Amino acid sequence: QVQLVESGGGLVQPGGSLRLSCLASGNFLSIRAMSWYRQAPGKERELVARVDDGTGTFYADSVKGRFTISRDSAKNTVALQMNNLEPEDTAVYYCNAGVQVTVYVNDYWGQGTQVTVSS
Repeated sequence: QVQLVESGGGLVQPGGSLRLSCLASGNFLSIRAMSWYRQAPGKERELVARVDDGTGTFYADSVKGRFTISRDSAKNTVALQMNNLEPEDTAVYYCNAGVQVTVYVNDYWGQGTQVTVSS
């Protein structure tokens, strides 16, 4: 019913920037919150940033001041601008969205996109 597709991952040097994008498509009524998570090798998946269906945002302490989440509700997209990347940012980044399919709201996940920060 719903597909989330991430793009924009890649290999960058420390201090570099990347912009991740996520497009939601399929059969649904509306999207509530949209989020970016990441999972590094040997670690649990963690919430990086979230934007609700209004203007509220949340950022993990580790990325505050460096990452910016934004969304275009009309296009069903969410982006994560990542600046001043550090090696510890290396992870698979996943898009997440709360999607109202019928009267129910369900979480959907993208397939993930690899971000590698290395010199």
